[in-house]
Amino acid sequence: MPLNIPMGDLLPADWREGRFLGRLDLPAGPTPILVEGGIAHDMSRVAPTVSQLVEMLPLNAGDGVALGALDAIDAPLLAPVDLQCVKACGVTFATSTLERVIEERARGDAAQAAAIRARIEERVGGSIRTVVPGSAEAEALKALLIAEGLWSQYLEVAIGPYAEVFTKVPVLASVGALADIGVRSDSTWNNPEPEVVLLVNASGAAVGATLGNDVNLRDIEGRSALLLGKAKDNNASCALGPLVRLFDDGFTIDDVRNAELTLTIEGPEGYRLEGHSSMNQISRDPLELVRQTLSEHQYPDGFALFLGTLFAPTQDRDEPQRGFTHKVGDVVTIATPRLGALINRVTTSKDAAPWTQGIAALYANLAARGLIGGAA
Repeated sequence: MPLNIPMGDLLPADWREGRFLGRLDLPAGPTPILVEGGIAHDMSRVAPTVSQLVEMLPLNAGDGVALGALDAIDAPLLAPVDLQCVKACGVTFATSTLERVIEERARGDAAQAAAIRARIEERVGGSIRTVVPGSAEAEALKALLIAEGLWSQYLEVAIGPYAEVFTKVPVLASVGALADIGVRSDSTWNNPEPEVVLLVNASGAAVGATLGNDVNLRDIEGRSALLLGKAKDNNASCALGPLVRLFDDGFTIDDVRNAELTLTIEGPEGYRLEGHSSMNQISRDPLELVRQTLSEHQYPDGFALFLGTLFAPTQDRDEPQRGFTHKVGDVVTIATPRLGALINRVTTSKDAAPWTQGIAALYANLAARGLIGGAA
C-alpha cells in the first residue's frame, strides 16, 4: 500500500509563492506540470516532457491547462525529471569523506568501523575540514597522508582537483515522493543520503533544485570502489522530489548554498533517527560541481545533479558498534523549508515495483495521446 500522506505535507512552506516543475501520474500517462500561484497546470500540450519544458523557460502557466490547487490534486507525484541524465557527486563533505575512508578500510564490515573511525578522525579530521580541494595546501596534506600510510582514493576526490561525478540511475528510473525506495536485498550496511539536487538545462545553466535520496550501500562500495555501480544503481534506488523549484528573484542558488536539510528515519519497530545536512559545509561550490560535470561532456536533454551529503549515520540501531542500517518498512523523510519534503518507505530492490516504463514506453504513450507526431 502507498504511504497515506496528503500532498500538502510534501510541499514547501511558501509553495503558493514559488514556481515549480513536476510530473503527475495521471490516468492518461506521465504529465509535466508547472505550478504557479499554488495552481498546477498541465503543460503536456506545450511540451510533452519536463526536459523540453526546461528549454522553454521562462514559461507562461496560462499556456497550459489549469488542474486546480496543487494540494487538492489526487494523483501521485512522479520524479520531477524525465529525459534528463541523473548524475551524482560523491564525498563533497568532509564528514562523509571520512566515512568513505572508514568503509574502505573496514572492507565493508560494519563491526570494524568504530575503531577505524577513531583513528582516522584523530589523524585526518581537522585538516580535511579546512583545506580547499585542489589547492597547494591540499597537495601538501596528500603528501603527508601518503607518508603516514593513510591515503585513500576517497581522499583523492575529496581534496584533489577532480570531483567524483558518476551516473546514478538510467533515464526515467528515478522514483518520486511517497514511492517505495529500494535497497539491495543482499546489503547489510546501508543508509539514506539526503541531498539537494540541481536541475541543469542543455546549455549548462542551473535552473532549479529539488531533493534527492541517493541510497548508499556501505558494505558493497566499501569492499571496492569498483563496485560503485552495483552499490548505487539498483531498482528504485533513487528518489527525487517532490517538485523542482525554479530559480527566480525569491529563490536563487544562494538558497541552495545555505540550505539546511533535515532527515528523519522512523522504523517499524519504533526506532527513530534524526540527522541533518548543512549545505554551507560543502567542500566544492554547487556550480563548480556543475562545471566539472560538463567538462568535456554534453547533455542535450539536460541533467539532474546530486550535490552530496554531510549526513553519515553512526548511531547504533541493533548491535553495539555496528552503526545504522535500514530495515524494510523504514519511512525516510528528507526536508527543507524552501523545497518541501521527500518521503519514501524502504523496501528491497527485488520487492519494489519493477521499472517497466522506459524511453520507448514513454514515447509510445505520448504518441497515443497525440502529444508527438508518431509512435516510438
